[in-house]
Amino acid sequence: MKNAFAIVTLSALMSACAVAPQKPAEPAEPAAAAPQPAPADAEAAAPVVAEAPAPEVLPNVELTGDLLYRITKAELEFKQGQWQGPYITMMALAQQTRDPRLARRAAEMALIAKQPEEGMSAIRLWRSLAPDSDEAMQYFLGFAVTADDLSEAEAVFEQRLKNAPPAARPLAMFQMQQYLLRAKDKAAAFALTQRVLLPYDGTLEAHLILAQGAFSLNDTARARDEAGKALAIKPDSELAILTKAQVAGDIEAAMKLLTGFLQQYPNAREVRAAYARILVDNKQFDEARKQFLLLLKDQPDNIATLYALGVMSMQSSDLPEAEKYFSRFVAALEEHPNDERDPSKALLILSQIAEQRNDLDAAYNWLEKIDGSDEKVYLAARMKMAVLLARKGNVDQGRELLAELKPADAADQAQVFQTDAQLLRDAGDHRAAYVVLDNAVKRYPDNPDLLYDYALVAEKLGQVELMEKALRQVMIAAPDNQHAYNALGYSLAERNERLPEAYTLIDKALQMAPGDPFIMDSMGWVQYRMGKLEEAESFLRRAYALRNDPEIAVHLGEVLFAKGDVAGAQKMWKEAQAKDPKNDALKSTLARLNQSI
Repeated sequence: MKNAFAIVTLSALMSACAVAPQKPAEPAEPAAAAPQPAPADAEAAAPVVAEAPAPEVLPNVELTGDLLYRITKAELEFKQGQWQGPYITMMALAQQTRDPRLARRAAEMALIAKQPEEGMSAIRLWRSLAPDSDEAMQYFLGFAVTADDLSEAEAVFEQRLKNAPPAARPLAMFQMQQYLLRAKDKAAAFALTQRVLLPYDGTLEAHLILAQGAFSLNDTARARDEAGKALAIKPDSELAILTKAQVAGDIEAAMKLLTGFLQQYPNAREVRAAYARILVDNKQFDEARKQFLLLLKDQPDNIATLYALGVMSMQSSDLPEAEKYFSRFVAALEEHPNDERDPSKALLILSQIAEQRNDLDAAYNWLEKIDGSDEKVYLAARMKMAVLLARKGNVDQGRELLAELKPADAADQAQVFQTDAQLLRDAGDHRAAYVVLDNAVKRYPDNPDLLYDYALVAEKLGQVELMEKALRQVMIAAPDNQHAYNALGYSLAERNERLPEAYTLIDKALQMAPGDPFIMDSMGWVQYRMGKLEEAESFLRRAYALRNDPEIAVHLGEVLFAKGDVAGAQKMWKEAQAKDPKNDALKSTLARLNQSI
């Protein structure tokens, strides 16, 4: 139950909601410099924003030439990679001038240099020089908790809660909880929490924090007791019922609690969202969809709900509905530019849906909206845009788009070359594709994907020795690459050469990927070349059942023709023609067998 679902945070609705990852903290920032409070109860008053602290009272220090020189020298030395001398200078100047800003800078230097003990010394000095500084206090708490110096931190937490106005105290409690999550000694941190919260036993927040702390220590009995007390204090608290559901013991009990709460409080959005997510996790998609639709009815532009419904529509292969919800999701994000969710996944899905209905312009336009915040996704989108341009007949324009891409990663650079060559191959210009790949494999001689494509193009140009050499290089670089074994085996079978070796290669590929219909096709083809018609038909029928591909149909047709089943052969060839009227394998087979359909 503990790991079955995480509903207390309330922000995890459909993990695919694509919240952009947070930027890493700057090196100078302590682990807990800016704690995030746990979410406040949905029905409670909005969290009180703490009043801006009064400006620090700074000493009236004359900036003498000597002082300026020492500060400047310390900063220059620190930039050059030294930390100890500059740190000592800043500490000495802070003590001399009583200026907290210099102590703060000493702390930053120590933190950047990864010197926690010196950092804590500087923070203590900073606090002594600026006892009312909230920032200094945050740095201190972050370091004290991380170092498990909980006794010192406890007094600060007690004072903070005592000094906080009643309306702001819940926020201070949740901030304490967030700090203590970083403690290594979880049991000691929980004991501290109990002591500090004892004077506030009548508050909802105290019991919620204790419930969550007990649950993290696997004390489910205590967790349930505390969650029950929280709910008794405020029966309509969404966070309380979610906490109680989390510690209930099993999914069924949790769902019963949530459904009962929703019957009593049907407008509890966070509870309904959590309930919908549990339904998804338990594959109760129809009921989950109903819950999400209720949420959407209440808030038609809710970004998380739109995304969740889009994902569920894709799961059920309802592409029109998926397109509707993902389009609304993207539009809602455009209206809220400060929202951290990343629309890239939705845009990729929308592009795929448009491409499936052959609306290449729409597919291109969706991809064009993907920005460069994620380099990998951006690169994939731009390469796909190039492919779409080529499919519309604009091969040169597609290649120009690829030429603009300058990824730093070697594997990504190789992928750009592959895509460029693919555009040329699809356009029938195998000679130009060969030139692109020949240059690429010289730059990246150990890239198996490049070598594989290079081999296929070389074969198209009749350079079978070069093809075989490249495929054997793939086998060395990537011995588990079944496609290399299959390609070489099929090429030998197609040319009716070294058939026992061809069989061995294809058999090895089939052992690696026994369910691959194209490798089954190769096995059927080599069996045919070896005169084993029954075995050939068996493999080809299995392959065609898995993948209704024109080339497999052509091969199966030829095997049936060889067995004297002309009607069966004609049927397969007609199916191949219906799927791909210009199929080269079909044309060459009919010509070789002197057949027409």
